[in-house]
Amino acid sequence: MIMEQLLNINEIKKQFPDEWVLIGNPVMDSTKLKVFSGIPIYHSKDKTDVCYIGRDKTEGYDKITLIYTGTIQHKRVITGIFNRR
Repeated sequence: MIMEQLLNINEIKKQFPDEWVLIGNPVMDSTKLKVFSGIPIYHSKDKTDVCYIGRDKTEGYDKITLIYTGTIQHKRVITGIFNRR
């Protein structure tokens, strides 16, 4: 889905809950980690779709970024290091 409307981050999260969203011309903080607004270019629940299908839809944008509008559950791997004596 291609959109041409600038939305703030709350509008993006409301419109595309728990999805990966490719954002064109994002307005970000100075650390480039927090997105305030932008133009949603493509969205999907599948990150791979957004990366591959969305890539062809980025022409004409100066900057792009990818965000997830839900909460990412980090999978933790617990490993142990044992010294052999």
